[in-house]
Amino acid sequence: MAKVLFILNREPYDGTDVTWNALRLAGKLLEKGAVVRIFLMNDAVDLARNETVKPENYDQDLVAMLKELIDKGVPVKVCGTCMARCGIHKGKPYFEGAEKATMNDLAEWVLDSDKVLTF
Repeated sequence: MAKVLFILNREPYDGTDVTWNALRLAGKLLEKGAVVRIFLMNDAVDLARNETVKPENYDQDLVAMLKELIDKGVPVKVCGTCMARCGIHKGKPYFEGAEKATMNDLAEWVLDSDKVLTF
């Protein structure tokens, strides 16, 4: 089956549905048997922090969606440099299942993937 890598870059609740759609697609591909991996960069690192809470005006809990994918076996790596530099909750801890990673880790995943999708 296909190996699909998702690279997320955007702040989770940025007024768009970009992150929500990425997570929805990841879930559907997983259901269809694809190998799904997620790499968080830039402000998307906040997706793996418990401090990130769903705004009142947003109907989807993106953090819960990511945790559900992790529970289903989807590996999630977070750019180590971005962990220290990016996000509204800069310096706050990450939840279990989100692994600190390097650009080298991302390069290896890209080379080992059949498809790479960026959001």
